[in-house]
Amino acid sequence: MMQAVAVPVVGNVCHVFMNGLNRVQVYGLEKLHDALLHRPKGKPLLTVSNHVASMDDPLVIASLLPPNVLLDAKNVRWTLCATDRCFKNPVTSAFFRSVKVLPVSRGDGIYQKGMDIAISKLNHGGWVHLFPEGSRSRDGGKTMGSSKRGVGRLVLDGDSMPIVVPFVHTGMQDIMPIGANFPRIGKMVTVLIGDPIDFNDILDVEKVSDVPRKELYDAVASRIGDQLQKLKVQVDTLAMEQEMQFQAHSSHGFVRASGILQQVDWESFGMGNFMPADDYDSKQREETIISPNTSVPQPQQSHRDQRRGVGFSNRMRGYMDQMELMSFAARGIFMTNETKNSSGRSREIGPLKAWKQYLEANLLRPWNYAQY
Repeated sequence: MMQAVAVPVVGNVCHVFMNGLNRVQVYGLEKLHDALLHRPKGKPLLTVSNHVASMDDPLVIASLLPPNVLLDAKNVRWTLCATDRCFKNPVTSAFFRSVKVLPVSRGDGIYQKGMDIAISKLNHGGWVHLFPEGSRSRDGGKTMGSSKRGVGRLVLDGDSMPIVVPFVHTGMQDIMPIGANFPRIGKMVTVLIGDPIDFNDILDVEKVSDVPRKELYDAVASRIGDQLQKLKVQVDTLAMEQEMQFQAHSSHGFVRASGILQQVDWESFGMGNFMPADDYDSKQREETIISPNTSVPQPQQSHRDQRRGVGFSNRMRGYMDQMELMSFAARGIFMTNETKNSSGRSREIGPLKAWKQYLEANLLRPWNYAQY
């Protein structure tokens, strides 16, 4: 009962955190979904990945699964965690057991109770996720350690060969840096999912020759480690390209937002000083040249009102940068501004349309970016 409640709640919270407050770019997602949702009944699934941050699981795992899958605790993975990290006291032990975490003891080898339970879950057609390195990266995910022998036992010692799907991610070092107590937001994580790994040749060697079991474990672990290393090189390249494209789109959005900002009537709410002095003087000169003999009476502003307007403008400029001013301007303060359409006629830009243009130019594009 605890798993039926805790797994959907924790899983969907992590899914929203990763895909709503951060950005996740996934390549090859269909490979994982096909293995998870369309594998033969009773066929075990083993996923393996690099280990960058303390919250790789559940954050990365939850970001890869649709919310409807996370609602059923039976669909979600089992994983292993060291007793000195996740099972220190009765409270943490109860929590981690409720979210399908199995305890393993450091230094007790591959033939311990936690490994036996993981193999049992595979034998019942379950899904087990494992970090073959055995511990987190010591340099923030820049390099990967070698795969340990234990993953070989999970592959070879079950009743049937599991589907082994590798994936590698980068960016979790920004969400959960070394020494951080809470995850951060506004970051990007890139995930690359590889093809299922084939071990038929190793099984053939096991059948025809008397090879020590540990050597077979090492052969499986080595193959998994090689595949993860190849994916690591690719995902680092993809992440770099992704970041460059995102910065280019952000710059383009800033230019468009700046154009919209120029349509705001800053004078109407005492922010005339937002316009550079040179532009203001040139605008006055143009008006003088166009209408030299026109005398339009203007309401006189008291010295107190002038000081108030200038003070407000200076305070706004002191506490807000240009991007914050854009956000301020987009909150319904757009007045009756005019612009010219393609036919040369002037038209008014109402508050709703100006707000829509601001969102499209500065907010929606960066958040909707990187969805493939």
